[in-house]
Amino acid sequence: MALLYEFHHVQRAFQGPGEEILLFKDLSFHVEEGESLAIVGASGSGKSTLLHLMGALDSPTAGEIFFAGNDLSQMNATEKAYFRNKTLGFIYQFHHLLPEFNAEENVAMPALIGGISLASILPKAREMLDLVGLGARLKAKVSTLSGGERQRVAIARAVLQHPRVILADEPTGNLDTQTGVQIEELLLRLNKELGTTLVIVTHNLGLASHLDRCLELRKGALHPLRFGAQLLSEYIV
Repeated sequence: MALLYEFHHVQRAFQGPGEEILLFKDLSFHVEEGESLAIVGASGSGKSTLLHLMGALDSPTAGEIFFAGNDLSQMNATEKAYFRNKTLGFIYQFHHLLPEFNAEENVAMPALIGGISLASILPKAREMLDLVGLGARLKAKVSTLSGGERQRVAIARAVLQHPRVILADEPTGNLDTQTGVQIEELLLRLNKELGTTLVIVTHNLGLASHLDRCLELRKGALHPLRFGAQLLSEYIV
């Protein structure tokens, strides 16, 4: 597979109340195009920050991050916004849907922000909702949807423009077990059917164990994590 993301000696520091906090000191890893990757780790280890770096929502203090051979740090704000809109799909633990709009309008929102007309994108939004099993709920207001349905709408929104990468931050963390399994199966199916690279930050080791690869973020470094019965029963994050 071709390399999609390349992190080279990435450092990320934050200014704390009394001293500088070094989250990543020398982080180097890669993500291959089309793979599914889980990143796990204790709360506060920097998982969400790492996802923000991958999404060009944050910048490293030092080091280089390449996407398909392009240095993200060399992009200006406009170029980064275009990159996020056209290349990435974001899924969060909380769906961040707009309550004043219905399901299909929420799904269409990234394309509308990108300058595509509502009339042009609505057929595609309906196609994506059908893909996630919500073809009958196109006109439903957010307030009438269940938690699982709202997350499905968020996933449909994320894949609307066939992004090369889906970046998901705890996508099942706010769902009951049964619904979480359904969302997990849906994400993996989209990864296989659409060929979209999938990067998931999660505490859910059951979900992580079903992805192609899992890395544990610990003390500012990433370590390969291999699953077994003992790990799944004893590993606590």
